[in-house]
Amino acid sequence: MKLEICANSFESALAAQDAGAHRIELCQELSLGGITPSHGLIEKVLQELEIPVFVLIRPRSGDFMYSEAEFDVMSRDIAFAKAQGAQGIVSGILNRDFTIDAERTKQLIAECGELPFTFHRAFDWTPDVFEALELLINIGATRVLTAGRNANVNGGYKTLLELQAAARNRIVILPGGGISIDNVMKFKKEGFSEVHGSLSSSTLGYNHVIKMHSLAGHENNLLQTSNVSKIKALLSRL
Repeated sequence: MKLEICANSFESALAAQDAGAHRIELCQELSLGGITPSHGLIEKVLQELEIPVFVLIRPRSGDFMYSEAEFDVMSRDIAFAKAQGAQGIVSGILNRDFTIDAERTKQLIAECGELPFTFHRAFDWTPDVFEALELLINIGATRVLTAGRNANVNGGYKTLLELQAAARNRIVILPGGGISIDNVMKFKKEGFSEVHGSLSSSTLGYNHVIKMHSLAGHENNLLQTSNVSKIKALLSRL
């Protein structure tokens, strides 16, 4: 069984390599569900480490319904990751009814060329994971990262087994979300070929009374975009 580590920094990627992990999914901001890593981080990891790297392409946190501008950014990031020598891409797009956006996801897969494509955990938002699975097989995805339409693999275990059976070796079912020392063996015993986890520990960063973040927007699933009217109004005052 292969272990893919979700690495959110160079230090995490190096730790995965030193520990003997088989592959990393390179991202940033794990607390936001992971977003596309910076070009500098992609370059550094691919230039200085030997572990195989799949790059997450997710332009922002929140939902998985993207504008044309965001889709263009995703395409550009795939091209950059490929040029730097990434061994795979992890991404995905949904429609507003939470079904998979087949056309644009298919386009992302085409832009990957020969690189394997993992559809990420947006899969767990789909209303029918078995229908979604067949769609991903048909459009050429290599893997699907999933917790079995649940917050974690323990809650989604039964569905993961059903997905594994439905896949019939046509696509890799990659359990991820709560993989640990305590539960990994049951996935190996059931014949899963790969698992995904961060297996991280936390350290306390420097703190300050002036906060540079706000959790309210994330808790309420708010997406922020600069407002033309507000910008014009302020400029008129100047």
